Amino acid sequence: MINVNEYFGGAVKSLAYTAADGKSTIGVIETGEYEFGTSTPETMTVIEGELIALLPGETEWKSYTNGQSFKVAADASFKVKTTGQSSYLCKYQ
Repeated sequence: MINVNEYFGGAVKSLAYTAADGKSTIGVIETGEYEFGTSTPETMTVIEGELIALLPGETEWKSYTNGQSFKVAADASFKVKTTGQSSYLCKYQ
């Protein structure tokens, strides 16, 4: 089944689904800065655009663009910001 998720007043929208290798979401983020939390480890891959992330334990923001990924451990929060609409694939382990 596909579930629709909406966060931050509709500025972040995703579709959640279960693939052969586990749960995933694919989504779009509007221009802005957002903080997310995760209860399971996840890998975010930028499909289109740019996500600038401040990951747990880091002090500097890092840019990720088309095809690049970053990982976040379970029970952590992280920040992302965009300067334009960006899309991503998030795989949960």
